[in-house]
Amino acid sequence: MYVSEWENGKRTISDRYAAILRQLLGVTDGELRDAAPTPVAPTADGYDELLSRIDAADSVSESMVKAFNDQTELLRTMDRQRGAAHLIDQMTGHLAALEETLNFTVLPTARRPVALALAGASTLAAWQAIDSGAVERAWRHYEQAKQAARDAEAPMYLAHAMAEQAYVLCEAGRPALGVDLVREARRTVGQAGSARLHAWLYAAEAEMCAHADMPDDSRRALDAALASIPPGPEDRDPDMLSIFLNGAHLARWHGNVLALLGDGDAVTSLYEAMDGMDATFVRARAGLHTDLAHAHLARAEYDDAHTHLRQARLLASRTGSVRQRRRVDMLSARL
Repeated sequence: MYVSEWENGKRTISDRYAAILRQLLGVTDGELRDAAPTPVAPTADGYDELLSRIDAADSVSESMVKAFNDQTELLRTMDRQRGAAHLIDQMTGHLAALEETLNFTVLPTARRPVALALAGASTLAAWQAIDSGAVERAWRHYEQAKQAARDAEAPMYLAHAMAEQAYVLCEAGRPALGVDLVREARRTVGQAGSARLHAWLYAAEAEMCAHADMPDDSRRALDAALASIPPGPEDRDPDMLSIFLNGAHLARWHGNVLALLGDGDAVTSLYEAMDGMDATFVRARAGLHTDLAHAHLARAEYDDAHTHLRQARLLASRTGSVRQRRRVDMLSARL
């Protein structure tokens, strides 16, 4: 009854129910209520308030920027284990605090570290929005991330945001445009990026090409990714904290692309990736099971495909991943 009244505008959603619904649906408060912000009446003299905000932003120190980045890292860890829908309020508040600080920070030397923190947080928020099925919010977050990266004079973060934004285009049915955007991201960073970032960009290009029915380009990009990835188990580098990628992660990605291409070797790559996968990457494990189901389907191994789809559906439901559930539903329809 309440739902019908909310939908028809006969009852206002209370704060208590709004908090519950935001987590269930993975939406922001504004999206839930579908209401424009209440305009604030201008005052005759707002200089005191303006200077107060500038002074507050000016007081941000290295320790405060570190606190922002630590909060992003905590949200990233919680996201990969619990999913994005449970974090919508925390992520919204975190971005608002970073935006407020950046908007009222005056000098470039003080703005750059805050802008870099905002770029990293915005790409995380955008990926969470993709996972929740909120593609317009994802697009806006990527635009915010790109602008923050330009403000920070950080070409690596700019390239990363551009390439991840290609996934929005792919999800919307425009993978060829996604290919162009990833390639533009590679041109943007040029030789300035780390080896890990270049491997990530090539792998993203390979995936976009597979979706765009460009198998030869996809395989060339895969080879370039495998040639670029640094050796060893480390998956982060100090210049690109927004990316998790090592040989084991790339093996999973490699298998995912091979599955999209209908290559029978995908199964071997994906099982190898499963054996070496970090157990805390719950949503990624859902994606891996989905990839294995896809690969088994390509080989007409229907029982194995069923088994992995059940696991994928369970993990996708656990993390509230709309994106993974959509993939599972599409593959289930083929069985």
